[in-house]
Amino acid sequence: MDKIVQLATQVLQTTPVRWLALSQTLDVPLMRRQPAPGDWSAVECLLHLVEAEREVFPVRLQRFLDGRDFEAFNPDAGTPPGVASLQPLALSAEFAQLRAGSLRVLAGVGAAELERTALHPELGRVTLDQMIHEWAAHDLMHTVQAERALMQPFIDGCGPWREYFLDHVVRG
Repeated sequence: MDKIVQLATQVLQTTPVRWLALSQTLDVPLMRRQPAPGDWSAVECLLHLVEAEREVFPVRLQRFLDGRDFEAFNPDAGTPPGVASLQPLALSAEFAQLRAGSLRVLAGVGAAELERTALHPELGRVTLDQMIHEWAAHDLMHTVQAERALMQPFIDGCGPWREYFLDHVVRG
């Protein structure tokens, strides 16, 4: 297994575990709390990861392997009806199931496939290697974003310690 596939797989394996732990442990209102108007709550970050796992990364991975180009993904295209009522634990379980399937496909990627290219409608020609890097970074970015959203009520209530968290305050 190529080093980037191995490293990315390690990151991609941790994400569903982290979300399951958060969803099993934290109160739903905390997970639904927006850190500032227009900013995503933890649940919205999770929903985005589920959508990306359904419609983006495994689809693109297969397109690279099939030698085909792919479409752009618009994360702001709108949330499907009924999603607001979904529970974080159900979303986390769905994400874990989808990710397990994606990881099975990713496990078959070798060094030769990493140089395969596809045309991205906004970014131009990209390699599978670049997309795998982006996939791991995307997971980490939205997990950090969600954890930052979860931090806000605690930062707000920590009094004089608040100055230690200024880099993490979400401003609306």
